[in-house]
Amino acid sequence: MVVARGAPDVVVVGGGVIGLCCAWRLAARGRSVTLCDPAPTAGASWVAAGMLAPVTEVQHGEEELLRLTLAAARRWPSFADELESASGGPVGWRPTGTLLVAVDADDRRWAQALHRFQRSLGLAVEWLTPRQARQLEPALAPALSGAIWAPEDHQVDNRQLLAALRRAVEQARVEVRADAVVSLQATGGAVSGVTTADGTAIGASHVVLCAGWQSGAIEGLPAGLAPPVRPVKGQILRLVPADGSSVVLERTVRAFVASSHVYLVPRATGEVVVGATMEEMGPDTTPTAGGVHELLRDALAVVPALRELVVAEVAAGLRPGSPDNAPLIGPAPGGFGVDGLVIATGHYRNGLLLAPLTADAVVAAVEGEPPVPEVLPFAAERFAAERFAAERSRGDSGSAGAVRTPGGPGAAGSEGGPGAAGSGPGGPTLAGASSRGARGSAPGASRTEPRPST
Repeated sequence: MVVARGAPDVVVVGGGVIGLCCAWRLAARGRSVTLCDPAPTAGASWVAAGMLAPVTEVQHGEEELLRLTLAAARRWPSFADELESASGGPVGWRPTGTLLVAVDADDRRWAQALHRFQRSLGLAVEWLTPRQARQLEPALAPALSGAIWAPEDHQVDNRQLLAALRRAVEQARVEVRADAVVSLQATGGAVSGVTTADGTAIGASHVVLCAGWQSGAIEGLPAGLAPPVRPVKGQILRLVPADGSSVVLERTVRAFVASSHVYLVPRATGEVVVGATMEEMGPDTTPTAGGVHELLRDALAVVPALRELVVAEVAAGLRPGSPDNAPLIGPAPGGFGVDGLVIATGHYRNGLLLAPLTADAVVAAVEGEPPVPEVLPFAAERFAAERFAAERSRGDSGSAGAVRTPGGPGAAGSEGGPGAAGSGPGGPTLAGASSRGARGSAPGASRTEPRPST
């Protein structure tokens, strides 16, 4: 084993948007930080659509999650300004608003039910006629049945954001190590560092675990405390104008299409991100012809002009879903022998949206400050008791036993992991975009997003 020189205060495990935000904010507070990821910025965050959409993502039974996502959305304008100043480059935050359109009569009924639910929560939404919707976005298909206008759901260019974060952490003197963490080390009831895949031991008094769906694979996590996150496959497309400049859409468009759900996120360059499937397929990251077909079919039903664009990228990857599809954020509870461990994973459809708020919560945990109030319902230990009991029932002693995940420990990218397959520029990629429901195209796939109850 090789011992790294100059132990940092904090090791951040995972180099996607969550890990980078945490590292930058911790360094800004004067902490020395080492970030470990075999391919920083190349995980799920790289191919995300970039929707910052607490209003149009809301679901029945997720009111506490809504409070969290709304609080996160309020942080974004100042966060974007600070990051642009620190990085010297654009972040790509755009306050465009979002249109959620319904195609047929059944889709209209679902959209109206959602609209009533949103209004009952006091959210800023407006029901539009098809004509009013096309006044906002003339490229919409004529055969629409209605739309919801959500002016406070915005977007960010995820790739500009990641580039800005990478510059910011480098300027803040964060050490970025292109290596996976394989184990957590603890001494005397507290974390003492990590060991990487190349055998290097890095000492630290705090470890921030934000390795996406692989967060539970790190050795040395006590029985019952490994985050119970699972991979949820998402396929996503990127379309670009053939002439390199045409702009088809100005605003994010989400749509119900024959009981499926598709979204179209336009960039200022004319690129349109189309997504995304939601498939419970385990750690499979293979794009499929069926997935691509259904995404394009539904996108063209909403915006026919997209047929003139070029398919520039096809990718599939893995979102980290928790048992209740909400994140796990906060310090490890006492009694597990890993004081100093902070968990930040399971962000599922909301990794980009929640990144600034998650970083604030992580900084508060490391600094011993009062927690961010909105994260309290999503404490890292909320699944610990039942998982500890389950481990004991299988004969585990419940002391500091390691929990492994098949496929090996390690991490690549916050809210994602290694092994993605994609055909776009830059090599293999992961999809960490928000959810889309559609008819299933493969065994085990779940392609229908939960609907608002009527």
